[in-house]
Amino acid sequence: MTSHHQNTQTMKPATAAKKLGVYLEATPAEFREGVVSRTELNALQSDPPEWLRELRRNGPHPRPVVASKLGVSISGLARGGVTEALTTEQIDALKAENPEWLQKERATQAEVRKEAVRIKEKNAQRRERES
Repeated sequence: MTSHHQNTQTMKPATAAKKLGVYLEATPAEFREGVVSRTELNALQSDPPEWLRELRRNGPHPRPVVASKLGVSISGLARGGVTEALTTEQIDALKAENPEWLQKERATQAEVRKEAVRIKEKNAQRRERES
């Protein structure tokens, strides 16, 4: 049975924060305590309010963003002992310090990317031969 009225799609604040690439605990209370509609999410993405621009600029950033900014995997962060959200300043300090674990994880990540490219090329060649 389908309903004839348009149902507004909403998501939990945690989902919206993940889609916006921000750390949920650092968002304003009214964001954390409500629900976010698809329309509201689109508006936040296309015309971010000051709080969102500030969070994206300075953090604290969620782990996927921290991992990306450091050039490592999320598991690499955990192996390096980074389990909390970090600010841009903390990320920059880590980059400047360049501890051994970070060097190792970046090297691992580079190998993973290289291997992914190799496999992709190998599969493309196989498809070419088959066609």
